Order: sequence, then C-alpha cells, then structure tokens
Amino acid sequence: MRKNSRPFVKRVEEAQHRINEKIIASEIRLVIEGEEPQVMSVAAAIALATEQEMDLVEISPNAKPPVCKIMDYKKFLYNQKRKQKELKAKQSKVVVKEIRFGPNTDDHDFNFKLAHARKFLEEGSKVKAYVFFRGRTIVFKDRGEILLLKFAQELADVGAVEQLPKLEGKKMIIMINSKKK
Repeated sequence: MRKNSRPFVKRVEEAQHRINEKIIASEIRLVIEGEEPQVMSVAAAIALATEQEMDLVEISPNAKPPVCKIMDYKKFLYNQKRKQKELKAKQSKVVVKEIRFGPNTDDHDFNFKLAHARKFLEEGSKVKAYVFFRGRTIVFKDRGEILLLKFAQELADVGAVEQLPKLEGKKMIIMINSKKK
C-alpha cells in the first residue's frame, strides 16, 4: 500500500424511507389503495408485503402511528429520480449579459452596444447595462442616468426594464429582462 493512499471506502446510499425490518414502531397504519387504512403490527404488515413480493415502506414516520404502504421500493425510487431529473431539465437557467458604458459614450459606440443588447434579449438573456464612472467623471451622474434611460427606451420593443438606473459605488446599473419567453 502506498504511503499517501486512502483506504477504499464503500459508498453507502442512505435511504430516505425506512423499509421492512428497519421500521422501528411496534404498530403502524397500513394504507392500501381502494381500502380503508388499517392499524396493525409491523410483523403482520411485513408478512402481507412478502406475500405480495413487495416492500413495506414507511411513508410518514412522524404520524401516530406511522403510516406505511406496500410497494416495490426500487421501482418507487427509480420513478422518484426520473421525476426529479425531468423537473431539472425543465428548469431554465437565467443568463445575464453585461454591457459597459462610460459617461461620455459616443453615438456610434452606443448604437454598437445597443445592437449587441438587442441580440442578447432576443436570445432570451437578461441584460445588465452599467455606466462606470472613473475618477472625476462621477460628477456626470445625470449623463449616465440619461444614457441608461435612453438605452432602455431603445430596447423597449424586445425587453422590459426590471430595475431602473441605480448608483452602486462607481457604477450606475440598469437591468433589462427579455420579453421573449
């Protein structure tokens, strides 16, 4: 064995539910579809489950008595993982694109950055536009605000303003959300 190697550790998957002999209560409430819930001993419920070649699964451990159900546990876990995977696939990631201006940005630069922002919004991304004030340019706060409001107005057809211009330190920031969903 090498000097710095770690011993092999077997990964044990922790079950979210207690099944069969791992149920610690003396009696449980057994829920069977289409029938009334019955209160019975754990041994009787396990015998009923083995008779059907299924598992006794504790669904609600905090109830008095705990609620259990007879089901194929491996199939139940598989379906649960599949549903979580589908939900994760349906989630959309929000992409934020940043565009930086100076307080004295010329018309050509403004139009160039406006075209990029339009493309980002049409793709469905959010746009975070900001004016960065360097040194003494902080005295031109009003120019920066006018520039950002003009920017938002030009993009009104493809984007909606999420946050109006706000000064944070040396940056004045505006957030524009895509109208396309």
